[in-house]
Amino acid sequence: MTRNHPQPSRRTVLGGAAVAALAVATGAGTASAASAGTASAASAATAAAWPTEFPLPNGFLPEGITIGGKPYAYMGSRANGAVYRTDLRTGEGAFLYEGATGTAAIGLKLDRDGLLYVAGGGGGTARVVDSRTGNLLTTYQLTDPSGHFINDVILLGDRAWFTDSRDSVLYGLPRGHEGEIRALPLSGDWVQTPNVNNANGIVGTPDGRGLIVVSSSPGKLYHVDLKTGHATEIVLNGAADVANGDGLFRIGQALYVVQNRQNLISVFDLDAKISSATLRRTITDPRFDVPTTAARWGDRLYLVNARFTSPQTPDTTFNGVAVSI
Repeated sequence: MTRNHPQPSRRTVLGGAAVAALAVATGAGTASAASAGTASAASAATAAAWPTEFPLPNGFLPEGITIGGKPYAYMGSRANGAVYRTDLRTGEGAFLYEGATGTAAIGLKLDRDGLLYVAGGGGGTARVVDSRTGNLLTTYQLTDPSGHFINDVILLGDRAWFTDSRDSVLYGLPRGHEGEIRALPLSGDWVQTPNVNNANGIVGTPDGRGLIVVSSSPGKLYHVDLKTGHATEIVLNGAADVANGDGLFRIGQALYVVQNRQNLISVFDLDAKISSATLRRTITDPRFDVPTTAARWGDRLYLVNARFTSPQTPDTTFNGVAVSI
């Protein structure tokens, strides 16, 4: 596990939002509260008018999507590792990072300092891209180049955690500081099935002390201890499995599981100990065409359609869609 380039240092983030919050907190009077409520309602109404579908370049082969503190979606390409950025307000987009032949961008997450952590798929790599400039900052070799598939990533604490769909190991990459890449072997209830995708989507637990990982085949959820790698299967109530589970997204105790080839999002309520998950509802949409991962802005989840069951050619069309949550 080696690093090809120096670790980028964390940028200083301006506290404009904090200053604004302080101004609101120290303000007085019912009029101020009413004004804030009116502004919030207007903002919600404006967001409701934003497009719920937007195009991606032909042949892009999307897989991952992430959204930060501004209304921009960043999406990765399986074709050549490119990153495409779309303005959610207009649906218009452009390439942020052009990628390179022989690389891929699968799952990706945007850090608060503007760095994109990108899972590299085959080849066992991860990359860091500057979301402001589009520059590739660092490439990491997480594991051996062959026989592995670095699939998804979540930012938790001081590390970015990556899944490997072809091996029962998670990789923790230091964020914003020097340090060794941590390999965390999965044990306990974890079952590694050969020749299929296992570990896929990943999110942090509500208390930030552990991880939730979906195994696409046969479709199970696991609660992973960050210290030991011990994986405890999460008992599902109301659903037999989460077959083809891909991207995960969590809001509080609600866990959203994107089941790609089912064209379905299953929404579960997690119990306090993350030992069981009860199916609350499912989300379907006629525009779904094998959606893979999801990211949130406001009261919407945005997803990319990977179209795995369609021809994957340079002329194949792709898009992103939004659904209400």
